[in-house]
Amino acid sequence: MADHKHGEMDTTVQTKTFEGFIKFTTWCVVAIVFLCIFLAVFAS
Repeated sequence: MADHKHGEMDTTVQTKTFEGFIKFTTWCVVAIVFLCIFLAVFAS
């Protein structure tokens, strides 16, 4: 088994995936809040 050396792993793919997940989550939350406000104003 290969020896593990701390800090040598390439994490660019994981970083890009995490950034995409955060961006997607942020846009979903904004859309849900907008939808809730829209329903509160117009669905009476």
